[in-house]
Amino acid sequence: MAGLSPRRLPPPLTLWMWAVLLVSLLTPGATLTEKRLLDQRPNFIIMLMDDMGYGDLGSMGEPNRETSNIDSMAQEGMLFPEFYTGAAICSPSRAAMLTGRLPIRNGFYSTNNFGHNAYTPQEIVGGISDSEVLLPELLSKAGYTNALIGKWHLGHRPQYQPLDHGFHSWFGSPNCHFGPYDDKSTPNIPVYRDRNMMGRYYEDFHINITSGESNYTRLLADEAVAFLEAQVNSIRPFFLLWTPDASHAPHYASRPFLGRSRRGLYGDAVMELDHSVGRILDTLKRTNLTNTLVFFSSDNGAALVDAGYGGDNGRLLCGKQTTFEGGFRVPTIAWWPGVVPPGQVSQQVGTQMDLFTTFAELAGQAIPGDRIVDGINLVSALTNENTTERSVFFYRGDLLMATRVGRYKAHTWTFTTPVEELKKGIDHCPGACVANLTTSVQINRTLTPVVIDLARDPGETYPLKMGTAEYTRVVSEVWKVMDEHLHDMVEGRPALDWCDDAVMNWSPPGCEALHECLRAPASDPYKCDWPH
Repeated sequence: MAGLSPRRLPPPLTLWMWAVLLVSLLTPGATLTEKRLLDQRPNFIIMLMDDMGYGDLGSMGEPNRETSNIDSMAQEGMLFPEFYTGAAICSPSRAAMLTGRLPIRNGFYSTNNFGHNAYTPQEIVGGISDSEVLLPELLSKAGYTNALIGKWHLGHRPQYQPLDHGFHSWFGSPNCHFGPYDDKSTPNIPVYRDRNMMGRYYEDFHINITSGESNYTRLLADEAVAFLEAQVNSIRPFFLLWTPDASHAPHYASRPFLGRSRRGLYGDAVMELDHSVGRILDTLKRTNLTNTLVFFSSDNGAALVDAGYGGDNGRLLCGKQTTFEGGFRVPTIAWWPGVVPPGQVSQQVGTQMDLFTTFAELAGQAIPGDRIVDGINLVSALTNENTTERSVFFYRGDLLMATRVGRYKAHTWTFTTPVEELKKGIDHCPGACVANLTTSVQINRTLTPVVIDLARDPGETYPLKMGTAEYTRVVSEVWKVMDEHLHDMVEGRPALDWCDDAVMNWSPPGCEALHECLRAPASDPYKCDWPH
């Protein structure tokens, strides 16, 4: 062992970890691969894009082939073409990923508008509950160093921020980069270093709305590289959650990438994100930190309301905000040299909630036993040993709208875009018209679900004919799965019901030193309105 750098060795296990390992070795259900990997606790990275669609990568069929680094990641790792987010909108999907639980369980939904999505704009009062156990909290118990670089979106008020939920460092923003605002009726969004703001979007962290120029993606990539380089001589494993948001409107890119893409400004943003992914993976290779499991994914499908100036969901139906495949199915790649076999395409049906379970178990941490966790362990799929049968539940806010069982997906409610939004030119399913499926009003079809065979028809274009033996068999199976799911459901207290302009980012911690504290209006709570 002489001459080996600490970074090349798995960190020493604590006595408690040795006990966990011994239990695993004596557990009949643990595979040899799982036992070996537990003894070599890996580092973890999640690269979570924002509103990036299923069809935005060359490796997923994008014809311009402008994502060479991400495509190389897929060639060196494993592509998951049937991978889902936990919700079709940003905040609930991130809450689902970090808790391993559906938003209806962890509270990231609203009861204000039946069957409508909610999220965390800066006027939201609530945030992630202290009763929820987040992935970084579990990893902290296993001795991991946890960093968040990028957007948080689980609550911007101090009690909801990442350093109180398992992260040890943070550079980024609590909200999306909407703006610019006038700092009178609405404050500009702050960017934080740990617990203190370092400035605000458009004021200190510039985004030119006219040209789309901004160095912010480069800053996030620089931060990620610096964090990784700082781990080289550490005996502690690490978890990095890297969440840039340049692919969320308003899109932006730094000057070297402006005008490079054939896809316009959105494509420029994606090209810079791709370059940043290459920098991060190259840093892992250069520093010999390749005992690192990296997942690349997106928080939801492409936002088709961008009307051709945003992402692309390929052949999938509809987009962000909807429970169709274009809203939930996201591009996903796993990379782990020496463990994940290169150039593989997994047939495992996965969800981002599985990252909670997979990472926790690889770190030797027990999954909380006092609550239902929706994520499954993906180790056997990652090592190409076998796949696990599982169901997937598609919620829009507080309403279960569809259920996937095996290769079949049954829509028990249908809903695309409210009529009021269509009149404003907002359309989450532009150009899509599938009879009995793409309805602009909520229709309860529980007794006669619209059933899709996703293996034959991932675009959800050709529903099974009602009354056939196949349809009858599938509906019977789906009803059974739904009954079991809803029977065991314990809904979390909704965190996204109340708004108040007084809680916006008027005077975040650290504003005094920057002379950027703003005067807040008097508190006047109101029920948030969720139009989607």
